[in-house]
Amino acid sequence: MEGTRFPEGVLEARERIRKEAFHTPLSFSRELSRSLGAEIRFKWENKQVTGSFKFRGALNRLRTLTPEERKKGVISASTGNHGLALSLACQLEDVPFLLLFPQSASANKWQRLNEAGAQVVSYQGSCDEAEIYGRKLASELGKVFISPYNDPEIIHGQGTIGLELLEDWPEVEDILVPIGGGGLISGIAGLIKSVKPSVRVFGVEPENSAFMAASLKAGQIIRIEEKETLADAVAGGIEPGSITFDLCRQYVEAVITVKEELIRQAMDLIYLEHNRMVEGAGALALAGLISWRNEFAGHKVALIVSGGNVSPRLFNHLEKKP
Repeated sequence: MEGTRFPEGVLEARERIRKEAFHTPLSFSRELSRSLGAEIRFKWENKQVTGSFKFRGALNRLRTLTPEERKKGVISASTGNHGLALSLACQLEDVPFLLLFPQSASANKWQRLNEAGAQVVSYQGSCDEAEIYGRKLASELGKVFISPYNDPEIIHGQGTIGLELLEDWPEVEDILVPIGGGGLISGIAGLIKSVKPSVRVFGVEPENSAFMAASLKAGQIIRIEEKETLADAVAGGIEPGSITFDLCRQYVEAVITVKEELIRQAMDLIYLEHNRMVEGAGALALAGLISWRNEFAGHKVALIVSGGNVSPRLFNHLEKKP
């Protein structure tokens, strides 16, 4: 779609960020492979800088700014992970940063953003509403607005995950990816389909906030009624006109929607089998595999663990639920 270039844009992004962004580990899950009937490997983006994949796209986007744009500074909107990543990237690049933070997001992430040095302003509205307002404010102030997902260079940065997957496991057959606004899956799927089109890429969304699934079904970006979800990092609607919608329509096989209890179960399983606390969004890929296990039986399946920014208090609370 407009501005995206696969694989060239992703290859360029890797050169820009390779010194600071980790090549995250890919590990075999023996017990889950046995119980679910597929060869499963986890791509641990919770081990990335700032605890999620977002650092890849944020740093890549900043390094495409002109000197004048860097001097004026940037604005964004985020429920946490994008804000954390962009805050660190702005510190590394010495770029002023203003972040709009929706009031519905977690207090833990608010605290982390303040500690990270971002200028955080509370916004009384949803994340997608904050993004729309952020673009307007940026235009008025002469600053660049950096979307968490609706930006070609953000997408190219996230696509570097796909490069690493093919290098570490060229035999992979299926990849399951969490979906919010669609930046992560657009980058991975665009890269994968341009290099090895036989690999299938599936998205996974929480049923309580399945905007992309509903939009793809409707054939256009739409609004739906949203409920609270454990996968708060992917919650919220899709910006009108977002390039990720057409990229998902072109490159993604299907979007799997999962219930909250299945997300909680997946979080527990990752902790039990790999001793890692991941956030709800980070467990979506496993939840999707469990939900559609027959579709992936006997296949080589990579699951993207998109982030690990969950408070121990919340995780312990979830574990103790019957």
